[in-house]
Amino acid sequence: MLQAILKFLSETGFVTLAQHPQNLVMIGVGLTLITLGIRKNYEPLLLLPIGFGMIMGNIPFAGTSPDDPHGVIHFLYFGVKHEIYPALIFLGLGAMTDFSAMLSQPRLILLGAAAQVGIFTTYWGALALGFTPQEAGAIGIIGGADGPTTIFITAQLAEHLLPAVAVAAYSYMALVPVIQPVIVRALTTREERLIVMKPPRPVSQREKILFPIIGFLTCVLVAPAATTLFGMFFFGNLLKESGVTDRLANTARNAFIDSVTILLGICVGAGASAERFLRPESLKIFALGLVAFSVATATGVILAKIMNRVFKDPVNPIIGAAGVSAVPMAARVALVTAQKEDPNNFLIMHAMGPNVAGVIGSAVAAGVLLSMLR
Repeated sequence: MLQAILKFLSETGFVTLAQHPQNLVMIGVGLTLITLGIRKNYEPLLLLPIGFGMIMGNIPFAGTSPDDPHGVIHFLYFGVKHEIYPALIFLGLGAMTDFSAMLSQPRLILLGAAAQVGIFTTYWGALALGFTPQEAGAIGIIGGADGPTTIFITAQLAEHLLPAVAVAAYSYMALVPVIQPVIVRALTTREERLIVMKPPRPVSQREKILFPIIGFLTCVLVAPAATTLFGMFFFGNLLKESGVTDRLANTARNAFIDSVTILLGICVGAGASAERFLRPESLKIFALGLVAFSVATATGVILAKIMNRVFKDPVNPIIGAAGVSAVPMAARVALVTAQKEDPNNFLIMHAMGPNVAGVIGSAVAAGVLLSMLR
């Protein structure tokens, strides 16, 4: 009996955590993410599942790590490792997305494309720091600020970096309200931030129905390696715009995407165990991720300023920052930044143009990298 009691005590979390202090560090990181989600409202739908999953995955010998072949998380992690969850989330995103702002002002697509410069800049930076081409591709995609796309490409190119890359991508998505306003103010004058844009033209229902079909065919011809993402995204949008599948569209953009987000967040967090995460390359990945995100933001703003020298109708350069695909957070940040200068300047619909273009742009960039590196 005494031996049984001693065995039980030796296997409690108090003892195992004392023997694995690095896991306590990761539990602290998980608690930090939860705190940011609750107190600062930084993408709580993402940070709370990831943070709690991180706590679960760092209890030694609890069977909550993806590496434990007998644990439930091991089987749920299959959806991360084999790109199932990212594809399903893209279905829900498509059902949530309104392309009206982009279709009414096609020139705003350029801002979404410009933001992808951050991906390829960081790719070369990662190569310079000693990462392999495949690892560099996975790290560079952080600049798109698109968590599902990041997981989709990392699982195929550098699965061993998935915990660090995924946490970095979602962390920078959550920090959009902190990072982007600083970059925007540094690159623009007050006069530029006060620009009031012309109201967008109305978009017909026929255009909205045709776009997901035409958009899908165009994108897969350019980057066929990302056909799964494009297919799910544009199919979800067709469900929304067709007008005859409201039940499917409502399910995809509500209960369905929420369920998959919970599973993805818990699995990504649980995958960030101390053994996988606390490595020297993780710090490099976070630094490169910040570079990627900052360059993507800055490139969009700079291109908007250039467009004002080319087009007659002015573009408020703030919306260039929304070219990253953190939908709709980046568009909301553009609105708040503009209204700090002029409370009556409602940029949200204009900002949604480059924002949704950025979703497509990051998927195209992912397809290009996969074609080059897989």
